[in-house]
Amino acid sequence: MGRLLKIVLGIAAAVVLLLVVAVVIVSLTFDPNDYKEELITQVESRTGRSFEIDGDIGLSLFPVLAVDVGRVRLGNAPDFPADADFLSLERASVSIRVLPALLRREIRMGSVVVDTLTVNLAVNSRGMTNWEDLAQANTETQEAEPAEDGGMTVSALEIAGLQIRNASLTYSDAASGSEYRLSELEMSSGAVAPGQPISLEGGFTFDLQPDAIAGKVAIELTADFDEQQVALSGLSIDGQVTGVADVPVELSFNADALTANLEQQTLSPGSISLSVMDIDIEADVEPFAYSGALTTEATLSVAPFSARSLMSTMGMEPLPTADPDVLENIRLDAAVKVSDNDIAMNDLTLVIDDTTFTGKLSVPRANTGRYRVILAGDTIDIARYMAPAPEEGEDAEATGSQQVEIPVELIRAFDITGKFTLDEARLGTMRFTGLELGVVSTDGNMRLNPINAQLFDGTYSGDIRINASGPETTLSVNENIAGVSLAPLADALYGQQNLTGTIDGSFRLAGTGKDMDAIRRDLDGTLSFSLSDGAYEGTDIWHQLRSARAKLRGEQPPEPELPPRTPFSGVSASGQVTDGIMRNDDFRADLPFLQLTGSGTVNFVEANVDYSMTARVLERPEFVTEATDEELAEFTEAVIPLKITGPLAAPKIRPDFEALFRQRVEEEAKKKILDKLLGGDESGEEEGQEEGEKDAEDILKDKLKDLFKK
Repeated sequence: MGRLLKIVLGIAAAVVLLLVVAVVIVSLTFDPNDYKEELITQVESRTGRSFEIDGDIGLSLFPVLAVDVGRVRLGNAPDFPADADFLSLERASVSIRVLPALLRREIRMGSVVVDTLTVNLAVNSRGMTNWEDLAQANTETQEAEPAEDGGMTVSALEIAGLQIRNASLTYSDAASGSEYRLSELEMSSGAVAPGQPISLEGGFTFDLQPDAIAGKVAIELTADFDEQQVALSGLSIDGQVTGVADVPVELSFNADALTANLEQQTLSPGSISLSVMDIDIEADVEPFAYSGALTTEATLSVAPFSARSLMSTMGMEPLPTADPDVLENIRLDAAVKVSDNDIAMNDLTLVIDDTTFTGKLSVPRANTGRYRVILAGDTIDIARYMAPAPEEGEDAEATGSQQVEIPVELIRAFDITGKFTLDEARLGTMRFTGLELGVVSTDGNMRLNPINAQLFDGTYSGDIRINASGPETTLSVNENIAGVSLAPLADALYGQQNLTGTIDGSFRLAGTGKDMDAIRRDLDGTLSFSLSDGAYEGTDIWHQLRSARAKLRGEQPPEPELPPRTPFSGVSASGQVTDGIMRNDDFRADLPFLQLTGSGTVNFVEANVDYSMTARVLERPEFVTEATDEELAEFTEAVIPLKITGPLAAPKIRPDFEALFRQRVEEEAKKKILDKLLGGDESGEEEGQEEGEKDAEDILKDKLKDLFKK
């Protein structure tokens, strides 16, 4: 047995020695460059393209089979620029251990090195690609040369590693004018063996045109390949992107387990995370088909971020707000569904500072699609998000007169249908509850309807329309309030605590202009309101009337009743608005002791009022005890003129002294004329007696006619 083993080992050693001698002889006598022209001819005949090997082909056979190729280039397809190669490389090398391949049919390769690989993919203006002919040629070759039975099968395949250095990939589309370029691509891998995961790491720079987006990223992952599936685990992409903001943006993407099923053409992203512009996003994405239209579902969570910081990163000026701390806490959670038509977010929770909205929205995938929003919120303080108040020493009037631009481009850009509800909305001391707002916008025409809310024990309803489709914007409002308490409303609007009671009103106005100031100056429409069961605090009209009488007579004015107030049972007015100014001719106020009537104007552009009133005392006020009968008699007989002028927020009510003096002079003149006409001679006395039953005014008319005849 021992002798037989020695014989076998001797024969094996002789075979190995013969193989080594044969390899040495072949390596010394064989030059692969002698077959370079034949190789070029074969490649050109199979591809129909030019093929060049500029450098020498290096070959060594033992102890490893090593091939080293210099510069190689494969020309472009027909109908594509001939001066741009489809593929080129400066150097490539590969090595295979000889003995395992010969003895055990195991392919054990060293590191595969590819240096300066350049690939140019292109689509021409007719939609043809420069790689279709290669795929077709490969298919035809496989059909023409079926595999022969009985050939050597490989029992194992291993590659020590893969190194790609300074590679670049370009994709250009002549039809769309887009060009995507990857350059400075570096990639290295660990060992490659069937059934074993492969670790990869590397990076590249990219440039996307015409979007002018560029950057540099680093990639790290572990890939697991089988016949119909590619699984990537620990995928990490980190880099920096320019062109999406004024400053470079840091980017980080991670996927725990991403799987592609090549047979079913589906992708299973699993749990992924993305961090960009200081926004952290977590998502769990359901499997979807990567061929055809993209449709999938996912759960999405956006961690709290600052909208102000995001705007600064995007090169936008942060919005000036009364509260500088708003928009610092934005958060979003949703169930996302991507379909052919839109991206829908259901079970949506959106947090903006201290306000939480729930509902759903959808964003169209086409430019002509419609946005749809349904959101319900809890509480929001609107005043925090408005423009800041003027600083001390700043000209408040000049600040307030700045033109308020209408966001016409935004209105024109969005086709939207939405409904918003809020449990409570505060604006200063104004408090809306049960707020409901509907919005529809199409082709620059926006309508806010319905608008409903509870306001200060009453109700508000409105219908607002904005037509921004033309060079100027038309704004129209149809608003109504009912049973609203005056005291908190006046305090909220004007900071005045001088009115009590309730108000009902109707406002139907429309104006056209390029900004809100121009629209105010163009306002036309109707306006009406009525007040009931209240009081005007801080002003005692009865005392002012008595004081005015005393001043006319040169008497001491009466002592006022404190606190001063004027109760009323009802106040009403209506009018036509033209060019921002309302003309009112039916003002009426019913007080316990007098009635006010008059007319005037309300200038909404300048925010002031100018009214002329007349007051007539109806009866002795119950609360008046110190006035004499003579004084009351004069008031009940007289028609007392008043003026209401000043800012709309705080008008002044005072007697119209000019009208009072004019009235007094007219009364004195009338008395003198009557005395002269009625009591000057006997004929006058007799005539007066005969006309005793006639009214004095009729007598005056008759005498004036006689006087003018003379």
